[in-house]
Amino acid sequence: MIPFSEVNAKIWDLKADIFIPGAASRLVQKNHIDRLIAAGLEVISSGANVPFADQEIFFGPICEYADKEVSVIPDFIANCGMARVFAYLMNADVDLSDNAIFEDTSKAIEASMKNSFKKSSKITGIYQKSLEIALNQLL
Repeated sequence: MIPFSEVNAKIWDLKADIFIPGAASRLVQKNHIDRLIAAGLEVISSGANVPFADQEIFFGPICEYADKEVSVIPDFIANCGMARVFAYLMNADVDLSDNAIFEDTSKAIEASMKNSFKKSSKITGIYQKSLEIALNQLL
């Protein structure tokens, strides 16, 4: 096992097109984003709830910065799997196969991303547009 301090010192400089922060909330700091971008980052797909080290739950300054620099798929879309599965299972007479459940979740994520793309086809600002859509649906 590599000590956390050693991994944390090096991981942010690894070349990657896509970064998926998963499992840990409030981990990603602004300097991490800068280092990832310098190494070639293009997309952040938030696998963890609230991956950015912002005090705010939604769209704090670090998240906003990342959203302006790269494509950020919000946690409430990229990480919606179990919530979507529960919603699917609440329907009567549904197919309980792995494929049917996966397809339903995939369609929900795809529809959300297409909806955001309709608002703006830019490769940045995805998080902000998606959040606006989500909040408007709630209101």
